[in-house]
Amino acid sequence: MLQFRLPTISPFHVEDLRVVNFLAITSYIPVAGLILSLLGWILCVISIGLIQWRVWHVDNTTIIYSGIVWIGIWDVCFTLNPELANGSSIRVCQGFSTQNTFIPLEIFVAQDLLILATTIESVAIGFTLFALWNVYKKKPKKHYILVFFLTGGLLNIISSVAILIPVSWNLYSIMKNHSIAFPPPYHLPSTPKTQTVGAAIPVGLISAQTCSCLLLKALIDVCWAPSGE
Repeated sequence: MLQFRLPTISPFHVEDLRVVNFLAITSYIPVAGLILSLLGWILCVISIGLIQWRVWHVDNTTIIYSGIVWIGIWDVCFTLNPELANGSSIRVCQGFSTQNTFIPLEIFVAQDLLILATTIESVAIGFTLFALWNVYKKKPKKHYILVFFLTGGLLNIISSVAILIPVSWNLYSIMKNHSIAFPPPYHLPSTPKTQTVGAAIPVGLISAQTCSCLLLKALIDVCWAPSGE
């Protein structure tokens, strides 16, 4: 009578299979987190480029058409009165530099922290991509998967904090109607009649919050993956 022996499977191999199967089943969570992380990065870049951080309403309509001034973190803009531009609608912008001592500290902080946040988030996306790639390899290494998922998630949380600090600070200044002592060449008053929140503020807040919940969920699922014990 012929006898067949089933190949023995080591406990380590069984453990690896269980980890791979678990990560494959729950991989939709970090994938969704990755998509939201990419969305957050895009929104952060958009908020950096937007001029509408603060919207000032001023009384000077002789030079400023409709009395609206847009203040961003890089420059200040307003539409020139058409009567001064031969009937044309011209937007006048003047940039900020580190030599402009009249610029509030929160604007310079926003410049530095938002650039830092986009850089950190780019690295976080790279770590998450590498971790997902390892999940679907023929011989995945659990240690690398956990380390890269954890590192990517922590970096993304750090970038979210780096976005929230300047956005919240500028929002506070808007709500308190803080003034900016513009010099005469800017043709702007130091205090607006009123000021409102520009589009860049909510975009920045959404950017900071998009991926937090799903990334934390992904980290919890990966860290509590079955160990075969």
